[in-house]
Amino acid sequence: MANFNTFFLPLTLSFLFASLVSATFYQTISPDQLRSREKLTHIRFYFHEQITNEKPSLLIIDPPKIMADSPLPFGSMVVIENRLTIGPDVESKRIGKAQGFYLSATQRPGLDLEIVMSFTLTFLEGEFNGSTLCVSGRNEIMLPVREMPIIGGTGAFRFARGFVHARSVKVDYHKGDATVEYNVYVYHYSSTTTTTSSSHQHVNEGLNFMTDPILSKI
Repeated sequence: MANFNTFFLPLTLSFLFASLVSATFYQTISPDQLRSREKLTHIRFYFHEQITNEKPSLLIIDPPKIMADSPLPFGSMVVIENRLTIGPDVESKRIGKAQGFYLSATQRPGLDLEIVMSFTLTFLEGEFNGSTLCVSGRNEIMLPVREMPIIGGTGAFRFARGFVHARSVKVDYHKGDATVEYNVYVYHYSSTTTTTSSSHQHVNEGLNFMTDPILSKI
C-alpha cells in the first residue's frame, strides 16, 4: 500500500497541476474574440542587420569546422536581435525588433547564400504594440524577393497565419551589414469585439506608423 501511495500521490498532483494550468490558459481567450471576423493586415517595415557598429546585432555562435570560400560557410549558426524601423534608414523611427536565429544550409561556395531562419517579430508601436509574429522558413538571399511563412503569433496576432516577402535594399556581403524591406501579410482576429459594417476590411487598419500601404482592400 505504501508503494501504491508513493506512486499515486505524485500522479494525482501532476494531473491537478495540469488541470489548473489548462484552466488558466483557456480563461485568457475571449470567446468574443474567436467569434469576431478574421481580417488581413499588411505591415511594411525595414529589417537592419549590423555587424560593423559598436554593438553588432548578430553573433555567429557555431562557426563551421571546415572553412569555405563564403561569408557564411555551410553549418554556420547565427543569433540575431535586429532593429525594425519605419524607413530604410537605420536611424528612422524604430517600430520593433526581430529576435531569433538562422543556419547556413547550402554547401555551394561563394555568395550564393541559402539560410533557414526562425525568428520572432515584436512590435513596439501602434495598435499591435507588444504583439508578436513568428516566422520560420528558407531564405535564398540572392533572390530579388524571398517568401517565408508566418506560423503563429501572440497578443493581437493569436492564431495568426500568413507570409512575409523580404527584399534586400542594401547589402554588404563582405562586411555583413544589410537592410531588408519586409512586407508582412497576416490573417488574424480583430483585437476588439466590434465588427465593421462593410464586407471589406481595410489593410493596415489601426497602424499609425504605416504611411504607404500597397493594398487598399481585401
